[in-house]
Amino acid sequence: MNLWSGFLDLLFPPKCPFCRALLDRGDQMLCPRCQMTLPWLVGPSGKRTLREHGSCYSALSYEGLVVEAIHRYKFSGLRCYHRAFGPLMAQCAADQRITAVDGITWAPLSRARLRQRGYDQARLLAQDVGRELSLPVLSTLKKVRNVPPQSQRENEGERRRNVAGAYAPDRKTDVKGMRLLLVDDVVTSGATLEECIRQLKLSGAESVQCLTLARAGSGEKERKN
Repeated sequence: MNLWSGFLDLLFPPKCPFCRALLDRGDQMLCPRCQMTLPWLVGPSGKRTLREHGSCYSALSYEGLVVEAIHRYKFSGLRCYHRAFGPLMAQCAADQRITAVDGITWAPLSRARLRQRGYDQARLLAQDVGRELSLPVLSTLKKVRNVPPQSQRENEGERRRNVAGAYAPDRKTDVKGMRLLLVDDVVTSGATLEECIRQLKLSGAESVQCLTLARAGSGEKERKN
């Protein structure tokens, strides 16, 4: 720890993004209690097969303190949480032995939502995952329709119709033949990720695997975007 970091820790004591307990050092990602008690998805439980489009790997189950932390990250302006979430996702990728990846990309916000929020939470996560895994981070998609939140859709069919055509390729990046790792914060039905995957494959990507911080179960609803 350098002097400047120590000074900042005195002014703004670092807190665990999940339980908000004070941390001993600013370089800690979370507190020892959360490290032991959060609903980690380990081994096969961390992998979900997406409909027709491969696999999504997630570090945590979307429940309890995880829901609260992600809501603060996305809806309360606590963008600094990406510094903890990104490395946790990268560790998940390593634990799940995700290999054969040429670059990292993300499911982007619409321009309207980006102006409203001030940052794209998935892009920040992708940048951290890329840094941790020493892989390039590529802008491959743009959101061309500012669709209503997925949480307002009651079933999987409605969620899929809601995001159909919402994304388009970012023509500035050529993904032909590339093996990509697509990053987002939460996966619920998988509709958003699958629409992104569809666009990437139409653009020539060889394969797309997905990585999220958390995975929602049947009893949880995601406040998407």
